[in-house]
Amino acid sequence: MIEISHADQEQIVLTAHALADAARRVVLPYFRSPGLISDNKLAGGFDPVTAADRAAEQAMRDILGRERPADGILGEELGATEGTTGLTWVLDPIDGTRGFISGTPTWGVLIALSEEAGPRYGIIDQPYIGERFEGGFGIAHYAGPMGGGALAVRDTEALAEAVLYTTFPEVGTLDERAAFERVSAAVKLTRYGMDCYAYALLAAGQVDLVIEAGLNPYDIHAPIAVIEAAGGIVTDWQGGPAHPGGQIIAAANAGLHALALERLRG
Repeated sequence: MIEISHADQEQIVLTAHALADAARRVVLPYFRSPGLISDNKLAGGFDPVTAADRAAEQAMRDILGRERPADGILGEELGATEGTTGLTWVLDPIDGTRGFISGTPTWGVLIALSEEAGPRYGIIDQPYIGERFEGGFGIAHYAGPMGGGALAVRDTEALAEAVLYTTFPEVGTLDERAAFERVSAAVKLTRYGMDCYAYALLAAGQVDLVIEAGLNPYDIHAPIAVIEAAGGIVTDWQGGPAHPGGQIIAAANAGLHALALERLRG
């Protein structure tokens, strides 16, 4: 693990908030705009991208170029930039572009500061609602229009009492969907299509599980940092590290995580 001084941690946190503020300013004029146009990045499917995605990532990169020029950057829209510190900013300017172009306030800006072993600090920001969730470096905090406070996961022990979120059936293979449905059949409530906001709700103690597949690193680094800071657990479906992406399960606690993993594995 890379040693990061307290002073450097403070500067990282200030920079991350500056990135989130900048992304808010850029993105909000596009949201619910009648002239918003989306392009499709996926041949044979639908993976939308808008001018807002690209402009927000560029705005964040401009700040990093001034404040943290030696760090690397991995962004969804503009690719990877090598650094020299061993630290990389992992950026998703709009996680949930499908929701963004549909007018639902469930998308978010994802910002993480990571090393090879995974994220150290992250922010999930929802600009339209004005909510921000952050975790790492001893911080587990949310702020919004109704105030803020400490993030803390729930202590739900039984799958039969759990609330589960996912983007299935929108993403994932048929086999992955079948594995998810084995868990869904055992929980109290399953809800769909919340993108990164589902992870924020888990960290805030509102839901218990998020299960997804087909994720990229920039989709999950910030949620990992926020959820782990709140006391939760995030792994892949084999119980291994989640930061490479792929099949992801986030749980409020280790006991619930183990029960859900058992059903995912069939």
